[in-house]
Amino acid sequence: MAMALLDKIRSIFEGDPGVRKVADDPVLSAELLMLFRMILADGSVSESEMEVFRRICSGSFGIPEDSIDAVIEYLNEFGYETNGSQAIAMFRDLDVERRKLLAQHMVEIAKADHHLADNEVKLLRRSLDLLGINPVDLVKS
Repeated sequence: MAMALLDKIRSIFEGDPGVRKVADDPVLSAELLMLFRMILADGSVSESEMEVFRRICSGSFGIPEDSIDAVIEYLNEFGYETNGSQAIAMFRDLDVERRKLLAQHMVEIAKADHHLADNEVKLLRRSLDLLGINPVDLVKS
C-alpha cells in the first residue's frame, strides 16, 4: 500500500513510468508509432486492434497496463514529428529477428479486426520492403 502511494507521488514529479520508458527509447517509440499507424490505416480504430496494441505494449515491451493511455497520448502529441519512413529507418541497422518482430506486431494489429483493408496491406507491404523482409520469411518464422 505504501509502495503504491510512493509510486504515485514519484509519477507526479517524474512523469508516467511507461511514457518515460517510451520517450527514452527511440526504437520503442518508432515501433509504437508504426503500430499506431497500422491501427489508423483502415480509417477506423477498432476495440480489437486496441486490445492487441495494449497486449503488445505490456507483453512485449513491459509497459504497465495503467500507463498505456498516457503512452498513446504521448504518441499523439509527439508522433506527428516522425513519419513512417523515419520510424522504419530506426530498424534498418537492427538484426533481422528484431525487424521481423516489428513486422509480426504490425500483422497482428492489421488482422485484429478480421479484415485487411487495402491501406493496411499497402502500409504492411511498404514497411516490409523498407525493413528488408520478404513476406515469405515472415510467414515461416
